[in-house]
Amino acid sequence: MASVDTTTGTVLVADGDATTRALAVGALKRAGYRTRSFDNGADALAAAVEHPPALVLLELQLPDATGYELCRQFRTEHGPELPVFLMSGERTQSMDRVAALMLGADDYIVKPFQLDELVARVHRSIERRASENVRKNGKLAGSNVTPRELQVLALLAEGHDQKQIAEELAISPKTVATHIQHLLGKFGTHSRAQLVALAYKNGLFGTQ
Repeated sequence: MASVDTTTGTVLVADGDATTRALAVGALKRAGYRTRSFDNGADALAAAVEHPPALVLLELQLPDATGYELCRQFRTEHGPELPVFLMSGERTQSMDRVAALMLGADDYIVKPFQLDELVARVHRSIERRASENVRKNGKLAGSNVTPRELQVLALLAEGHDQKQIAEELAISPKTVATHIQHLLGKFGTHSRAQLVALAYKNGLFGTQ
């Protein structure tokens, strides 16, 4: 999986309410961010696998899943490096915000929100993650591998083929292929054998 782009990447917005979604997307675009918007969580998750975003903004109550569930899935797929914001106009109590943060969300936006405040929070989070990525330069190759990528890589190392990995992780073979392509790019390798060999050489498995 390609590393999270926290400088020029796309902001994903998932909200079942078309008006709120359009307001958020419009404000972010005016601030210079590329955006992709969805009315459900499944499409947002799929889009993030194909093109890792800079930040994800999720409504707490989507038609197909809760923001809490989706936050956990984004964390599983992309690790802690991807900023995830939750937002809600109904769950506005302090305990709701605390629950979101405890489950791994980076921020909690209460609706109706001020557009300039939303943009400021997004900008602050993306810039902070970009600075962290700069500080990580020069570290072990592959250190930005996500938890899901590490699972795929470990199964590759055990000799599993694409179909077997898909069955083991309960994901589609196409998603497995996407993860492998991103891993090849991260490690700068051209084959699965090179990928596994370099991962072992860098001690990636032994450090987990």
